[in-house]
Amino acid sequence: MNEEKKAALQMLKTSKGQIEGIIKMIEDGRYCIDISNQIVAAQALLKKANSLILKQHMNHCVKEAFLHNSGEEKVDEIISVLEKIMGK
Repeated sequence: MNEEKKAALQMLKTSKGQIEGIIKMIEDGRYCIDISNQIVAAQALLKKANSLILKQHMNHCVKEAFLHNSGEEKVDEIISVLEKIMGK
């Protein structure tokens, strides 16, 4: 497992803990703004993890595909993900 995937995995594990904490906050009837702030923090961590996974994909999978003349398909995959991220 390369460094990007290791870092993304750690971020995902951290966000899992954050989400479990958010669920407990809701169950405990905590203040809505505090809950919302924690949701925003979890979303930010998930975005960072996704960015690392995409970086890894570009640096390894896409690069390898271009070396074997099949890079266009990988570019289309990246474009599809970016469109989802941008809400298109």
